[in-house]
Amino acid sequence: MVSPLPELVIAEFHKKIKDAFEVFDHEANNTVDVREIGTIIRSLGCCPSEGELHDLIVEVEEEEPTGYIRFEKFLPVMTKVLLEKRYRPIPEDILLRAFEVLDPSKRGFLTKEELIKYMTEEGEPFSQEEMEEMLSAAIDPESNSIRYKDYIAMMVVDDG
Repeated sequence: MVSPLPELVIAEFHKKIKDAFEVFDHEANNTVDVREIGTIIRSLGCCPSEGELHDLIVEVEEEEPTGYIRFEKFLPVMTKVLLEKRYRPIPEDILLRAFEVLDPSKRGFLTKEELIKYMTEEGEPFSQEEMEEMLSAAIDPESNSIRYKDYIAMMVVDDG
């Protein structure tokens, strides 16, 4: 199968980026609140770290930051990110191995307390908001734990 022409790929990326941006362009003036950029980027299938997200925001902000990002500045940067396949999600098998490292007794789950400890005290810590968002999606309210194989299956979107 012949891959589509780069112009078609770019046009498709432009449409996806514009559609995602417009969801948060509440004033319909081709700007979004800088705090929405992470959500927009993630909705396009990218998973940047907080550091990478910060660098990307610096790249698309005005010389004198206004708290808003203009579509004209966001589009070329985000198009390049998508073309270069930057910030790809972590594959399912690697996520599973990461959870298994945190579960040395191989129970198949982590308690809510364990998850909070790992996500706020290790590596790049989650913010309170990120932690609450993850817990609401990950924790089974009956057992107060995360069955990580189920959580990974829910998290990983096959864009095959």
